[in-house]
Amino acid sequence: MPARNNVMTSWAAVMDETQNPFRTYSLPTAHMMMQVLAWMWSAIFSLSLGSYFAFGVTSAGHMLVIAGVFITLSVFKRAEAGA
Repeated sequence: MPARNNVMTSWAAVMDETQNPFRTYSLPTAHMMMQVLAWMWSAIFSLSLGSYFAFGVTSAGHMLVIAGVFITLSVFKRAEAGA
């Protein structure tokens, strides 16, 4: 399953807060930086498609997914700490 391992490694390099370059930032700061990057990539893909409508949809989608990942992470960390 080398393809699966490549996908998992790539995912972790971007989305795992212990492995990505934002690991030295606080969780809220890392979350903000991920949201900014998501907005940027949404704009790039939408403009490359020539659709301003697609920008709104893709930026909202990216923000929801990233917010969900970080909210889940923060709930897990709080539960792990026993708070």
